Amino acid sequence: MSGYPVGSLIKIPETPSFNVISAKMGHFPFMAQESSDNGNNLDSFIFLEPDIDRFPDKSDEKIINKIEKNLPSLPIAYWTKNKNQVKFYKNESCARFPSIYDLQFNNVYWQTLVTSNGTFQLYGAYYDVRKFSRIGPAVRILGMINRIEPTVRTYCQFWFENEKEPAFVKTLEYKYIWYRKWGNYKQGIYQPYLIACQIPAKFRGKVPASVSLVEKPCNNATNNIRVIYNLSEGGRKKGFAVCVKGLDFLHDDLSVRLVEWIELLHLLGADKVFFYQLQVHPNISKVLNYYEGKGMVSVTPLTLPGGQPNLPVFQHLYLTKRINYKRQNELIPYNDCLYKNLYTYEYVALLDVDEVIMPIKSMNWSDLMKVVLPKALKIKNETRASYNFRNVYFLDDLSHAHGWFKDIPKYMHMLQHVYRAVNYTKPNQYVKCFHNPERALTLHNHFPLACLGQSCTTYAVETEDAQLQHYRADCVRNLKKTCVEFRQNSIIDSTIWRYKKELIRRTTNTLFHLGFFNKRKFHNTAA
Repeated sequence: MSGYPVGSLIKIPETPSFNVISAKMGHFPFMAQESSDNGNNLDSFIFLEPDIDRFPDKSDEKIINKIEKNLPSLPIAYWTKNKNQVKFYKNESCARFPSIYDLQFNNVYWQTLVTSNGTFQLYGAYYDVRKFSRIGPAVRILGMINRIEPTVRTYCQFWFENEKEPAFVKTLEYKYIWYRKWGNYKQGIYQPYLIACQIPAKFRGKVPASVSLVEKPCNNATNNIRVIYNLSEGGRKKGFAVCVKGLDFLHDDLSVRLVEWIELLHLLGADKVFFYQLQVHPNISKVLNYYEGKGMVSVTPLTLPGGQPNLPVFQHLYLTKRINYKRQNELIPYNDCLYKNLYTYEYVALLDVDEVIMPIKSMNWSDLMKVVLPKALKIKNETRASYNFRNVYFLDDLSHAHGWFKDIPKYMHMLQHVYRAVNYTKPNQYVKCFHNPERALTLHNHFPLACLGQSCTTYAVETEDAQLQHYRADCVRNLKKTCVEFRQNSIIDSTIWRYKKELIRRTTNTLFHLGFFNKRKFHNTAA
């Protein structure tokens, strides 16, 4: 040993045995040993202390909050509060309140019920007291079942605050969130369902803390889902929420385009964008984390249930080759987003990151709906379940033929691409909607599948008022022939340029803040 006094400052000697590498990890240089001929030099570093986190917050409250954020379907706060209480029905062998450590999880975010005729993968549960619902107060459970037209009888065990016994009720329905004509209509394949259980009359007016789905009332549950009932502050709904299906951009760095898209949506009036994430490029994660910190977006991690792959590279391949499986899985985040926002937003829009609902005359979505609603009511005096917008393509190569606009940065994809097809896709094809949460029961990518109160009435917004601008390299597969016509007949549509100055400013500031520009080059250009 060298005999340095404990706690003394050590000056690291400059010796041939060590070389300070100029590359840095973060702000700290690291050292590499070139040879170990002179072992005595190690004594110089014997008292150095690595800089690690020595005080992680391990309080129960912090741990519970972190679990709730990452696994919102788990009723961990309710369980923690009641874990020392014995809860069951009549005797300890009947419907015991399940410990969170005894639940059967599947692929992180799902909970499992295995029955005598099919397996259920449960994702979320939601309290439904909408005025148009004919079944009255109920809990709707979103999940997937590996059966078509399930026949197994199941029951909901409701767990309420300050109640020692659960309330039992037979499942009312399994609502299929798919059309059989679309394919994948086979036993053994996980299918999307919305399961309904009515609140017993004795408990009307009370919101269950959690619900378990079982095959027989006295079964000890293998699942326990927190019942979500999100209310707006002050009881007043916000305007528009945007929901985005599970992002699958493992290799595609769409980060810059995503910044432009998020900023445009907020200029148009979106209060918040709700993303679901399978796997994304690190730069996309950086963008999403930034906007989540600002409260502009919410990001929910997502997996595929059952035996479907979740290894990122393999999952991406699976989703590109098994299109119907992909489409069926997408219905889970879409409907979860709807039900989490039933009482907090006037409208919910399901959009892809290459789509924008663009007002033609109005400056934002709120003003647009002030024009649309009177027109819809004039045709039929009823509240619509949705308001749909015609799709029109802004294909990449239409603009490339005309070159770049010199007063717009090249990284502003939508602002640069203002040539579109003259013709829209056919009415009711590839549309996107503003959905009315008071009326929608289940949602598909393009339109509601089932509605409350009556049939799924929709109003087709006139193209003079708004359109769905779709920015793609090519048309969707089913429109390959029509796409030739779209390319041959194009016009310039610079409606988006109304937001040009502010959109460039916001996008550029965000990209600069996140380090997407070479700072030296940025300052030279600015000068």
